[in-house]
Amino acid sequence: MDLKQQRILLTGANGGIGRLLGGELLARGARLGRLVRQGDDVLAADRVPAAYAGQNLTLACDITQSEQRAQAINAITRAWGGIDILINLAGVLDFGDVQDGDPGLLHQLIQVNIEAPMQLTRAVLPGMLERGHGRIVNVGSTFGSIGFPLFASYSASKFALRGYSQALRRELAGSGVGVTYVAPRAVNTPLNPPVVHAMAAQGMMHMDEPAPVALAITKAIEKERAEAYLGFPESLFARLNGIWPGLVDLALRQQLPALRKFTGSFASAREAAR
Repeated sequence: MDLKQQRILLTGANGGIGRLLGGELLARGARLGRLVRQGDDVLAADRVPAAYAGQNLTLACDITQSEQRAQAINAITRAWGGIDILINLAGVLDFGDVQDGDPGLLHQLIQVNIEAPMQLTRAVLPGMLERGHGRIVNVGSTFGSIGFPLFASYSASKFALRGYSQALRRELAGSGVGVTYVAPRAVNTPLNPPVVHAMAAQGMMHMDEPAPVALAITKAIEKERAEAYLGFPESLFARLNGIWPGLVDLALRQQLPALRKFTGSFASAREAAR
């Protein structure tokens, strides 16, 4: 796929991956509608090199709200006449024992990680089908293939997004509209709280910088890939878990006591942020 002049809607555009992904897309000549969170500085988020100014439209949008989603889609459609590619990148993370979880955060996580991508897809799909071309891009996680202890809610939402992507791809076969599911491993962005960075520093998980992840997502779109799993050995473990989950059970059971040591600091940080 040549991204030049493609009309793209990107959620989570002001995040660590989103800013860099937006730059990759603009550099390839795409026309980009970037959705940032309500409360973000839209003027600051909208700053792009002058050469790309005519290709960029930045909008504040709470993607959990149906009216705001509709307003954003309408604004992008008015600007460029339609949407060719939807990239569902925005996400929320939770960590800790299930019984200690924050019910409000759980609700937000489900809304952002799975309901909003599904609702946005429903909204843009008719235009894609009418034109006979388009692509839905869902950015999931390695944890969408490996149910990881203490990340149960996050894993569940990414499992759902992966299943939705697979089913939708099969439903749209022959329509000219494709579906790409990208599964990064942990990425060094503010989405991951300090406790996750500490776990990575102790070798309990690998963490990538956002720039190569943004580039990998871009290339997956250009190559019209059905799926892209990023990072080794996590990409191997994701496949292995589907074949021999018992082996992964054993490995994670051995790691659980060390993982649980971090739950208290995450809970304390969550309370301090309220």
